[in-house]
Amino acid sequence: MKKKEAEDVQENGSKSRKKMDLKKYLIGSDNRERSARTGKLTDDPRFAQAVQNYEAGLAALQAHKYDRAKGLFEKVVSGHSPELADRAAVHLNTCVQLLNRDSATFKTPEERYDYAVSLMNLGDYVGAREIFEELTKKHPKLDFVWYGSAALNCLMGHFPDAIAGLNEAIRLNPTNRFQARNDSDFKSLADDPRFTELLYPDTSADVQSDAQKWHF
Repeated sequence: MKKKEAEDVQENGSKSRKKMDLKKYLIGSDNRERSARTGKLTDDPRFAQAVQNYEAGLAALQAHKYDRAKGLFEKVVSGHSPELADRAAVHLNTCVQLLNRDSATFKTPEERYDYAVSLMNLGDYVGAREIFEELTKKHPKLDFVWYGSAALNCLMGHFPDAIAGLNEAIRLNPTNRFQARNDSDFKSLADDPRFTELLYPDTSADVQSDAQKWHF
């Protein structure tokens, strides 16, 4: 019996080592394949140049050097990397909009709203707020204008204005209440009781009122 047990232990140990060796082989193979792919990309000077232009374009865009960023993204779009070209095309469009900011004409408030959102995404909160203030004054009945303004004010730390704007957006369109519950732009207000009350109102009083109305 002892000999049999020893053989079983030895056999199990051998199987474990085989599993470990196989795991090491698979991991090593995956790493080698990944390294090979990376090596191919790195060895391609055209791809390396595209990456360099793309990163320089992002840096210029964040520094508000839109003309320089536009030129760099144009090089990437016309280059030999489809993956980078798709991303660069999005940023290129943003650069064009920003360069035409002073002379831009918007036919609808929706277009101006989209432009304000693009400024928000670039971190230009001051510029975006100017547009939202204009929109709320000229188009006070558009719920999405108040919603966007509320989101921006929350990102800027203007919480009372954010609550007020969101309240108006919900008043105009109650579905904004559900959208705001999953909107990360309002995460700074997550622990604010005013925000919680706005998104999760107590409806028990309304239920009691309806019950009394139909009680004979």
